[in-house]
Amino acid sequence: MEYIYSAMLLHTAGKKITEEGIKKVLTAAGVKADDARIKALTASLEGVDIEDAIKTAAVPVAAPAVSGKDTSADEKKKEEKKEKKEEVVSEDEAAAGLGALFG
Repeated sequence: MEYIYSAMLLHTAGKKITEEGIKKVLTAAGVKADDARIKALTASLEGVDIEDAIKTAAVPVAAPAVSGKDTSADEKKKEEKKEKKEEVVSEDEAAAGLGALFG
């Protein structure tokens, strides 16, 4: 991953992605650079529009749906209904629970 990060750093800095550039970034980061991996990376990036690749690979963050009504109020109502359902315990269930306490 360091190799890809170094290429992205060069791209973000507006520098050309070259073997020498990647090696300098890796060395500055304290990573022992492998010339074969650098060569393979630069060859695979040749002719690639990195901006387009980033946009294509980016995962959109889920945003809350925007509507005319307040969704937080709807969520609160749902929670209240759920709590009411949980509070309702039948007499048989309550008796069974008490029976377990006293054997």
